[in-house]
Amino acid sequence: MGVDLSGIVEGQRVELKDFKEKVLAIDGHNTLYQFLATIRQGDGTLLTDSSGRITSHLSGIFYRVTKFLEMGIKPVFVFDGIPYPQKMRTIEARIAVREKAMDEWKKALEVGDLETAKSKAQQTSHLTKEMIQQAKKLLALLGVPCIDAPRDGEAQASFLVENGDADYSVSQDYDSLLFGSPRLVRNLAISGKRKLPKKKEYVEITPELIELEKFLTKYEITREQLVDIGILVGTDFNEGVSGIGAKKALRLIKEYGSLEEVIRAKGIEVPAYADARKIFLEPEVNRNYQLEWHAPDVEGIVSMLCNEFEFSEERVRKSLEFVKVMRENKTQKSLDDFF
Repeated sequence: MGVDLSGIVEGQRVELKDFKEKVLAIDGHNTLYQFLATIRQGDGTLLTDSSGRITSHLSGIFYRVTKFLEMGIKPVFVFDGIPYPQKMRTIEARIAVREKAMDEWKKALEVGDLETAKSKAQQTSHLTKEMIQQAKKLLALLGVPCIDAPRDGEAQASFLVENGDADYSVSQDYDSLLFGSPRLVRNLAISGKRKLPKKKEYVEITPELIELEKFLTKYEITREQLVDIGILVGTDFNEGVSGIGAKKALRLIKEYGSLEEVIRAKGIEVPAYADARKIFLEPEVNRNYQLEWHAPDVEGIVSMLCNEFEFSEERVRKSLEFVKVMRENKTQKSLDDFF
């Protein structure tokens, strides 16, 4: 969900090749949810093995990460810790949306409306602790490091970039900007053609880069003011003000300077704004981490994906062979020194 800044944020189009030799701090929960939403069959059902165990998240992790490794990209996945108490409202709202979408999905299937069914099914995604552990195990076998954040994964990923241990944070949500990430990349896990709902049209979704300093300079605001804008709109940690979107919030903060002055001038109420502001400006992060990449454990991956979850061994080995060939290719120095 996150804060909706789409009305004022404009990203710069980039390509995967632009991240060669770069470290990407990837929001693990956010990315897994994207895989669960997009990697589905025609009627909206998730990919499963013969026992009915969901495999969409593993498919997404494996094929996307091996693509990164082929291209000399160094990913590190960051996973959420214990949610802030202020996020419970958002979590409960997401559960309600998921339950409603589940009912609508079933009704669409009953009448044979597969397009609506798939659209509704994407809103039913539920990430379990077991899926997260499976993803972490696969990432370890791929030689990719993981970090457990004490609280919010986006805050941790943003800290890695601020601290100089990663070049970019990766998430679909704009929250990373409020958390202070100098460089945010969106659409990295879901790039490609996507069909518009209820239309016979497709749009090309490509990775985009948002640089915080350029964004702040463009609008002549500070990061603190950006956080106030987000709070007015509404974040995972506070309910926004009805009728105020990103453009109006920007205008109000530029006119009055701060959230407190907007509240006084307009006579509006913004519950729990101080807590939300502190979370974004002083987030809890893990400072005791190590980033080490290793060559993929081919046989371990085959054992997990093929023997346990019934992936095609031929496809899995082929993808891993591409990584190996690129690594051993002396003309590809980035991967020769990668591990």
